[in-house]
Amino acid sequence: MEGSEAFEPNKDIDSPNRNIAPISSEINENKKLVVGGCQLSELAKKYGTPLYVFDELTLRSACKTYISSLKKHYPGDSLPLYASKANSTLAICAVIASEGFGLDAVSEGELLTALKGGVKGENIVFHGNNKSQDELNFAYKNNVTIVLDNYHDIELLKNIASEKKPAKLMLRFTPGIECHTHEYIRTGHLDSKFGFDPDELKSVLLELKTYNWANLTGLHAHIGSQIFEVQPHIDLAGVMADALKLAKEIGHPVVDLNLGGGLGIKYVQEDNPPSIEKWVEVIAGAVVKACKDRNLDLPRLMCEPGRSLVANSGLTIYQIGSKKVVPGVRTYLSVNGGMSDNPRPITYQSLYSACLVDKPLNTNFEKVTIAGKHCESGDVLLKDFLLPSCESGDFLAVFGTGAYNYSMSSNYNRIPRPATIMVGKGSSELTQRRELPEDLLQLDVLPDRFIPKN
Repeated sequence: MEGSEAFEPNKDIDSPNRNIAPISSEINENKKLVVGGCQLSELAKKYGTPLYVFDELTLRSACKTYISSLKKHYPGDSLPLYASKANSTLAICAVIASEGFGLDAVSEGELLTALKGGVKGENIVFHGNNKSQDELNFAYKNNVTIVLDNYHDIELLKNIASEKKPAKLMLRFTPGIECHTHEYIRTGHLDSKFGFDPDELKSVLLELKTYNWANLTGLHAHIGSQIFEVQPHIDLAGVMADALKLAKEIGHPVVDLNLGGGLGIKYVQEDNPPSIEKWVEVIAGAVVKACKDRNLDLPRLMCEPGRSLVANSGLTIYQIGSKKVVPGVRTYLSVNGGMSDNPRPITYQSLYSACLVDKPLNTNFEKVTIAGKHCESGDVLLKDFLLPSCESGDFLAVFGTGAYNYSMSSNYNRIPRPATIMVGKGSSELTQRRELPEDLLQLDVLPDRFIPKN
């Protein structure tokens, strides 16, 4: 774009998780913020706000780096799986499938979205700590690998799978590895609802060997998310290799080793996550060493990035409305969204970065708190945030919202969910239409006896 300049200096093109904004972000000749060649304020006027915006270039760049890094650093076969809980839509599934990714799903809805989006069943793994009979049936019929999380999964599968068509299985266990992250998103320690305990591993492997309907092809463990450290993943490789050796000794044809995800992203300037390539290099090297030390053939290496694929690809545009000054305490600026489209601040006390889309370089800062419009005092998106002077009607971009915003969104206060668009090469495409108030009534049923009779 003529007259454009980079919005974020020294951005990492190959590892978008290390940037705050999408990699296509620029300041145009009018000093306004552009993403994917599209001026954000014009997108806001065209599609309305709040608006989820996805940059296709950023998403594809992250995918390509995972693929190329695995090929560069791991001498065996590999398959990265998109952790679709981060953001499950047809468009995102179509993009990741076209880039050579598989997918991790945890419900029939996520499975259906993936399949309709073009991900092949044999490249999907199905997680969950309380799978239903219907969900397992759906996964089994579509040749999806089912991750055994507990004995309940096994009991249900006895009624579904057969010797004629054995179920392709992966076994999840808790590796007992701690990592420094939020309490709610640590899943690898022993006190976890996920996976078999390590002391159950041998017995469940022996039990599975007695079932002619069970084809155990992989092992899985996951230690958490938004992790900046690499040492826990090195430790995990050793634990997984021990489990792999045990499974092979018992006679299971295990060929897949799935080390989960967890790579963190840059939400604010203070965040310094490792690059995608560095993360892959560490886990690949650790698996190679662990297998060599135990005289094991290299398995197919799987990993499950979610946040690091989609978070920095996305941003949310809001419109600023009311202003309230509490003298000597705080200035509130309210936007036309909040915890229904981004529940992470009220849930995890998550931090974000933001700017005014038409004044991205202004420096006449004032300290404000960006509040949502919901009937909750805790509905605050950014607390004590330095923002250039603004007025009602201005548009605000909040960055890093591509993961766990839409997927955790709600209709709290009966507020419709925003639209989602994908941008690239100067054009925009609607990928999810905006909900309307009437949509919120579609599933309501009013019994006749509540209808007044004249």
